[in-house]
Amino acid sequence: MSSKRQMTLHFFMNSTGFHETAWRLSKAEPERVTDLAFYKKMAQRAEQAKFHSVFLADGYDLGGSVKHQALGRLEPYTLLSALAAVTEQIGLIATVSTSYNEPYHTARYFASLDHLSGGRAGWNIVTTGIGKTHLNFSREEHFEHAERYNRALEFVQLTTKLWDSWEDDALVADKGTGVYTDTEKIHAINHKGDSFSVKGPLNIPRPPQGYPVLAQAGSSEEGKELAARTGEIVYTAQQTLKEAQAFYADVKSRLSRYGRSPDDVQIVPGFSSIVGETESEAKEKEAELHESIIPELGLKRLSDRLKVDLFSYPLDGPVPQLPDPETINETRSRFELMKNMIETEKLTIRQLIQRASGGNGHRTFAGTAVQVADQLEEWFLNGACDGFVIRPQQLPTGLDDFARLVIPELQRRGLFHTEYKGRTLRENLGLTRPSNQFAGQR
Repeated sequence: MSSKRQMTLHFFMNSTGFHETAWRLSKAEPERVTDLAFYKKMAQRAEQAKFHSVFLADGYDLGGSVKHQALGRLEPYTLLSALAAVTEQIGLIATVSTSYNEPYHTARYFASLDHLSGGRAGWNIVTTGIGKTHLNFSREEHFEHAERYNRALEFVQLTTKLWDSWEDDALVADKGTGVYTDTEKIHAINHKGDSFSVKGPLNIPRPPQGYPVLAQAGSSEEGKELAARTGEIVYTAQQTLKEAQAFYADVKSRLSRYGRSPDDVQIVPGFSSIVGETESEAKEKEAELHESIIPELGLKRLSDRLKVDLFSYPLDGPVPQLPDPETINETRSRFELMKNMIETEKLTIRQLIQRASGGNGHRTFAGTAVQVADQLEEWFLNGACDGFVIRPQQLPTGLDDFARLVIPELQRRGLFHTEYKGRTLRENLGLTRPSNQFAGQR
């Protein structure tokens, strides 16, 4: 076994892949977007390849263009609970927004998933400020950017209190005495804050991991600060090594003010891959994806994201001037990333559609296993990340290509493990189990 530092890899799973029109390709199976067997096969393939986790994104409105995209998605608690029964060691991470949920429900759902999976659950903490979600939750508009993050911090702190409301040994189950729980080890939390008021305790014992692994996605100033305070995995998106190095150094430098060390947080940028046996095969796959693009879809999605009506400009002309990021109340960090990419690379609208269709702001790359591994190794060994979120542009074939070709190459270089370290997600990521904040209080 290699003794040198090794990267973590997370498989970002959706239905047909992360290219928005990959569902049009001959090998795609868009009719199976609600078929458990479809996701079971991918999760088991990812586990066989020793990915650290399966990660599911989520949203609460239809979003995008349902006319042209395979947007139907299963609710993640339900899907991951089902996958927990057909996998053994791979982590199961779901996105749940702090903007349109309640801490008590969230704490209970993730505690349940952690118990059912034997300690493999993870929560990707996000705020929501895009699309029409607010209209599905009795609100006329989204929370403002700063308010979203203030709410998120209180939400996470309250959720951890609820997980800690049962001490680890509160469940006694003594048949002889008839004592099921030691009530002195179950605590009301009596939380009253700016956004929430919760008495507690939770109605389920503490999760096996103490807390499910806490992931966080958001690269604005507020997002980075939330990551430094609460995150253990930080999902991010950068286009260049230099940008990734700057983000990595920035987030790691914030940890000490919260009594945390650099090893407490793993930064994992998204990497949107196309892998071929040869470079020409990879480029052919990339060209096939480009040919599947529906310009109307790209124009609509990017017009919504960039707050400019791109339909008014020629496809092969330059992207017009974009608004000041400070005026954006939605996903500000992603807006800034795309704005910088457009300005740096002088992209035309057509080129931007091609880049965004496959990566949505994440780094995209098409090449052989050696070339892909070279890309990952360069970032990993040069202070840009602790691992990656792998986002195959086509599924399920893109997962199989990565698992069959790239994983063995990374293992050959000693950069990726060959076996899981333990049974829980925390053990496999090398993260400590949190102590209980109420233990010993009487």
